[in-house]
Order: sequence, then C-alpha cells, then structure tokens
Amino acid sequence: MKKFINGPRMAFILTILRIWLGLQWIEAGYYKISSGFEAGGFIQGAIANASGEHPTVQGWYASFLEGFALPNIEIFNVLIPWGEFLVGLGLILGFATIPALIGGAFMNLNFIMAGMGLSSLDAKLFVIAMILLFIGKGTYYYGLDRFVIPSIKKHFSIKRQYVAN
Repeated sequence: MKKFINGPRMAFILTILRIWLGLQWIEAGYYKISSGFEAGGFIQGAIANASGEHPTVQGWYASFLEGFALPNIEIFNVLIPWGEFLVGLGLILGFATIPALIGGAFMNLNFIMAGMGLSSLDAKLFVIAMILLFIGKGTYYYGLDRFVIPSIKKHFSIKRQYVAN
C-alpha cells in the first residue's frame, strides 16, 4: 500500500490536488495584496460573534483576537496576504511543500476558529492540506522538493560525518 501511495501514479493525482490547492491560496493572496487588504473589520466581526445566544467564535479565541491580533493589525495586514501568496507559490512549485501545507492549514484553522465555520471553503482546504500533509512523499514527487530534499539531506549528512570524525 505504501508503495502505491508514494508511487508515480498516485503522485500525479496528488500533484494535481496540490497545484489546485496552491492556486486557491495564490489567488486569495494576490487579490488581497493587489486590493489593499485590511483585516480589522473581519477580526472585529469575529470578536462580536463570540457573544450572544449562539456564539460562532470561542471566547478564548476572541480574547486572543482582541488582545493580540487587533493591537498588531498592521502586521496581520501584511502576514495574511503574503502568507497566502507564498503558500500558494510553494504548493504550485512543489517547493517547501511540507512547510507550505502546515502554514496553509494553520491559516485555515484560524479562519475557521474566527467564525468561518466547518461548511466554509476554509474547512475543505484544511482537510485537503491535512490529507496531503500526511500522505507522504507522493505529495511532492513531482515538484522541486524531489530534487531539493535529497540535496539538503546529502549536504547535512556530509557535515555530520565531518563533525563526527
């Protein structure tokens, strides 16, 4: 089974899924970068959704948004769109695929906790990122990581041997 999951046929399917996911991220990031993204309204709306009869945002998360995100909104206004764009670029190229999947899943999880809900596109993207993250090296078989990772491993194994001697 492992040979099938990490083989070239399954890798082709996973690559299509990875590139599709990357396109979703790069499009969202590019739109935010080009239109002058401002997260303040979204964050304030999420904080407001933590109260009432049926809150959609957990109180602890609203406290985080109010105490950390809002005071640092200028940083978030840069991190979110550029993070989305770079996650998308990494997934499309298959470069730093694992960090890109982790970063994308982390952003999706935060969007879900901010009240987007489990029925949103963010939830679907989160599930796809988790599948790709845990499926194995078939995710980056067709991508730059296929060449970069062995080179990094070789570089560090040579350094370890030198240090050990």
